[in-house]
Amino acid sequence: MIEIAVVGAGHWGPNLIRNFDNQTRSSVRWIVDTDLARLRAAQTRFPGATCTTDFGQALADARVQAMVIATPTTTHAALTRAALESGRHVLVEKPLTTESSSARALSDLAARSGLVLVVGHVFVHNPAVQWVKQRLASGDLGRLYYASSSRTNLGPIRSDVNVSWDLAAQDIAIFDYWFDATPESVSAQGHGWLNGGSHQDAVFATLRYPGEVLVHLLVSWLNPRKVRHITLVAEQRMLTYDDLSADEPIRIFDKRALPRSTDPLVDTYAAFRAQVHSGDITIPPVRMGEPLNLECMHFLDCIEDGRTPLTGGPQAVAVVETLEAIDRSLAARGREERVR
Repeated sequence: MIEIAVVGAGHWGPNLIRNFDNQTRSSVRWIVDTDLARLRAAQTRFPGATCTTDFGQALADARVQAMVIATPTTTHAALTRAALESGRHVLVEKPLTTESSSARALSDLAARSGLVLVVGHVFVHNPAVQWVKQRLASGDLGRLYYASSSRTNLGPIRSDVNVSWDLAAQDIAIFDYWFDATPESVSAQGHGWLNGGSHQDAVFATLRYPGEVLVHLLVSWLNPRKVRHITLVAEQRMLTYDDLSADEPIRIFDKRALPRSTDPLVDTYAAFRAQVHSGDITIPPVRMGEPLNLECMHFLDCIEDGRTPLTGGPQAVAVVETLEAIDRSLAARGREERVR
C-alpha cells in the first residue's frame, strides 16, 4: 500500500483524492490545503485522512511515499522541489511550472534522485488519444498535413495564469505525444477582457512542427460552448477526435485530394468531384476508461515497477517551453517565435 499526501483540495484535488484513496494499491494519509472550508469538506468526505493547513506536517511524516500536488501553477515549483528533495515521488498537476528553467531543474532532480515525476497532462492517458497515437504510428493516414484543435468552455476562469497555460497545455501535450516531436516555432494572438486584462482569456495559436506540420489551437474560457475537438488532415485519410463523445470519440474519413487533373478548367460538378476522393466514414470501437484514474494508476505503476512515465519531466519541460514561446508571441502581437 503506497501512502500518499495530497496537497490541494480545491477544484481538482478531490478527484485525485478519490482515485488514490482506493485502499487496494494506495491510500491518502494527508490532505493539505490553506482553506479551512475546503479541509472541512475533505475531512467529511475522506475521514480516513488527516487534514492540515501545514505542508510541513505531511512532509515530516516518514510513512508518506508519494505526494500529489494540485495547487495553483505558481506554487508548483517550490512544492515539487520540497517533495523531491525529501525523497518522495511526485505527481503534480499541469503545467509543471511557469518557467522552463525551473521545470528543467525539477526534471533533472527527479532523474538524479531516482524518483518518479509525473505531470498531470491527463488527456495523454485517454484511451482514444492512445488509439490515435497507434494509428499515426502505423502510417495508415499517410503524410500528415495539419491539425486543428478547439478547447473552449465558459469558465473556470483563473487569475494565476492565462488561458494558454491552463488549456493549451493539454493540447500541446497531446500533439507532442502523437507526433513524437515538439514544435519548432509558434505564433499567437489573444486578448484578456477579464481580470483587468492581465491574462488572455482567449488565444489563437499556430504551432509549426517538424516536417511542416501545422497545428492551429483555439483555447478560451470565455465561450458559450464546451468543446474538446481535434481534426487531423493527412494525405490519405482524415480523422476527428471529440473528447466529449463517450460512444464515438473517433471518426476516420476516407477522404483526400486527388492529383490535379490535366484539364485546367473545372467548370462542372462532375469535374469538381473528380478532384477529390470521398469514401466511407469509419467509427472504430475504442475501449474507454476514466483518464484520471488511468493516470493515477500509471503513477503507481511507475513507482512499483519502474516504468517510464508517459508525461514525465522531459515531456513536461517541452510543454512549458512551448507555452513560454506562445507568451513571447502574444507580447509581440503574433510574431513567430522559436520554441528553443
